[in-house]
Amino acid sequence: MKKALPVGVENFEDMVKSGYYYVDKTMLIKELMDLKGKVNLFTRPRRFGKTLNLSMLRYFFEDTGDADKNEQYQTLFQGMKIMEAGENCTNQMGMYPVFELTLKSAKQEEYDTAYYMIQTALSTEFERHRKLVEGGKACLSLREYEQYTAIAEGKAEEKAVRNALQLFCQCMHKITGKNTVILIDEYDVPLENAYFRGFYGRMAGFIRSLFEAALKTNQYLQFAVITGCLRISKESIFTGLNHLNIVSVLDKKYSEHFGFTEQEVFQMMAYYEVESRFSTMKEWYDGYLFGDTEVYNPWSVIKFLYDLYSDTDAFPHPYWINTSSNDIIKDLVARADRETKVQIETLLDGGTLDIQVHEEVTYGDMCDNGENLWNFLYFTGYLTKESEYFKESFIFLRVRIPNIEVKTIYQNTILNWMKAMIKKEDFHDLYHAMEEGNARRMTEILNGQLFHTISFYDSAENFYHGFLTGILSQSQNYLVKSNRESGNGRSDIMVKSPSLRGRSFILEIKVSDTIDELERDAEQALKQIYEKKYMEELRTEGYRSIDCYGISFFRKDCEVQFGE
Repeated sequence: MKKALPVGVENFEDMVKSGYYYVDKTMLIKELMDLKGKVNLFTRPRRFGKTLNLSMLRYFFEDTGDADKNEQYQTLFQGMKIMEAGENCTNQMGMYPVFELTLKSAKQEEYDTAYYMIQTALSTEFERHRKLVEGGKACLSLREYEQYTAIAEGKAEEKAVRNALQLFCQCMHKITGKNTVILIDEYDVPLENAYFRGFYGRMAGFIRSLFEAALKTNQYLQFAVITGCLRISKESIFTGLNHLNIVSVLDKKYSEHFGFTEQEVFQMMAYYEVESRFSTMKEWYDGYLFGDTEVYNPWSVIKFLYDLYSDTDAFPHPYWINTSSNDIIKDLVARADRETKVQIETLLDGGTLDIQVHEEVTYGDMCDNGENLWNFLYFTGYLTKESEYFKESFIFLRVRIPNIEVKTIYQNTILNWMKAMIKKEDFHDLYHAMEEGNARRMTEILNGQLFHTISFYDSAENFYHGFLTGILSQSQNYLVKSNRESGNGRSDIMVKSPSLRGRSFILEIKVSDTIDELERDAEQALKQIYEKKYMEELRTEGYRSIDCYGISFFRKDCEVQFGE
């Protein structure tokens, strides 16, 4: 029996005890100990192992106050790399109170609900340590005990909740004599959500207060590890936190601990005996560069392996597309001016874009200029570094789309945007031209639409087919049948009146290799309709008025040829 693949498993104890396949990232512990950062902020894209790594840190460092449980936690690390790292590391096992907080649940529609979810997460962690507090109650002042209890029971006022982390550390030190390790996961989720929902200022104020009390002047803090996607400006969230150690995807330190290296991916594929599909895995899910380390998307690797294990011929999918809202991509596409549209098309065509690095920005800065937005896309995993260089004392990156998976996210977002834009348009003139056999007017209208949209050419036939189908589907007087999706060898698009006495049309699409071939290819498309007798299906249904159009596309240009 092979070990089960850990799809969605983010708890380290569950990972080990249940026998899931675990890619050993425990040397993160040694690097933390060696570099001795007091407050460490790791920024990595979503689903790159941040939550599991924090869980691993908790089980390694936590002193639960129960000797048996501490021993159980320590056995989780038997046979792992950290146990060979020396006593400087292993003597830290089970040494500290640990407060583990995730802010993932704060993605809510309004501030009150988001705040409630954060308060609930804090209360849950307070309650987890309640037995220790009750046993050491005599060490606390009455006020400390009452405040701790109020937070644990979800009854504390917001001003007290803002001080929750500092209060916890203070109480733990009085009871155990030890400083606390604080682990905060996805700290920027409530901030990203608040930005798009319209209450960023209020949420930023709350998060700032929560962090300042615990991380700025907290004498009872051993060290803290914080994770998120973005490096939010320390002026806005980490005000005055001079000992903050920020580790972004640009840093060479810690580079192999988040995401899977190529060697780790190949070892996994060999274990599950599917290494024959390695080239597909690489094309779809590789392409990230953290520091100088080549990294694969771990979520997508595991999901694809899960599919391959039952079917070695399984097709890859964009698994990552469903792991977040992709609001940043949507915002980029919706706001794109002509220059930005050209830049997106360049990236989709396999090209690169040079951007100046701006690591310390806020969500409010995102739309100030295009460069800020490209930075957001880079740090959240939608772009990757191809190279970097210095120019006039500034760091510049040459970035590209990492892999096929991420490219499909752009393409799907663009197609959805395009469909939404098409629905707002009135295409009465196009149908009128089609009914009159006015191929020149059809060409003009379609060219105008192509100029304003964002195109991608690596899967051009599907793009143009979707483009034309979307436009034609806006009519309330005709039914549109797309035959491409069924792969049945029929014409690309049929348009027909609900009444058999009405009009019907056949449209065949070609994609040209050069602008000079547009006219010839449109004629070839029209010729194909007649040679393959695509009209017979409509005639069999009972239609008598059937017009045919051959349409060819090359980038932002098209050519329409009419035949009866």
